[in-house]
Amino acid sequence: MSPSIWIPPSKQEHLSSPLSDSTYDEEEDNRKIRPWWPTFRNLFKLRGFRLDTVGDVKQYYKQTPSASPAPYFDTYRQLDDDTLCPDAGLPDNLFRGLRSSDGKRVVIKAVHYRTVLDIIQDEEIAFIVMEQWSSQLIPDSGPCCLRPFLMSMRQCIEHAAFMHMHRMAHLDISLRNLLTDYKGNHAYIDFELGRRFDESNPLISGARLGTEIPPECHTGELYDPFKVDVFALGVLILRACKLTGHCVPELVEIVKPMLRDKPEQRPPVGIVLRAFDAMLRTLTDDRLKYCHNMR
Repeated sequence: MSPSIWIPPSKQEHLSSPLSDSTYDEEEDNRKIRPWWPTFRNLFKLRGFRLDTVGDVKQYYKQTPSASPAPYFDTYRQLDDDTLCPDAGLPDNLFRGLRSSDGKRVVIKAVHYRTVLDIIQDEEIAFIVMEQWSSQLIPDSGPCCLRPFLMSMRQCIEHAAFMHMHRMAHLDISLRNLLTDYKGNHAYIDFELGRRFDESNPLISGARLGTEIPPECHTGELYDPFKVDVFALGVLILRACKLTGHCVPELVEIVKPMLRDKPEQRPPVGIVLRAFDAMLRTLTDDRLKYCHNMR
């Protein structure tokens, strides 16, 4: 919770400028939305959510002496405790808050209404209320233990297998698009590039590329979107191993075929999942209990 001075945008800044179909980036468009949050305060209250206030920020710093006050905090001391307080580290279309019934922390996201189906809405703006998860794979405090790390990687593989079973390709699998609640649950986000296919063996070309890009995407020819996910998933696993410091040779052997240059030689995610489960059965309990501090 990092406070910043609330500067209300003008009426014209509530919505971004329209873009042509050829240049449209949905997430970038949403980030340009700058709601005048006090206008919607009662709307959220009726739905059981409360936006963070200056009083909440003051209380946070009071209860967390180790936290360094953000710049301009002295300015906040002069403001009414009931004044809304945005997080300086978030885009203008995101606001922190909590669920009134149980105090669960949430993040509320303002998006153009055409991108959602049934969320809190007001004219041309809709608000998505999400439980607050983290994009940081492991907490700073650590330690990082092998068993939960492997379980997190299994979830990544399982999620991809589920999507592919339903003919859905994410097309931007990466560490930056992976969230966790630090309770053993992980989830992919940012499906802007994702597509669902009716045909069993789809081929695409010219699509906007994600983060981890396999060689075939640079040839200008048609490519298999599901094999793109397999490659990206392999890169994600290796990056996660490096990030956590866990070197698991058996896991590296599973990843190797996922990174083959020729997409037709990469295994389907379902086979990767079965190989992963078989690997887990070979690891001793003592080895799975291994932990090391990330500090």
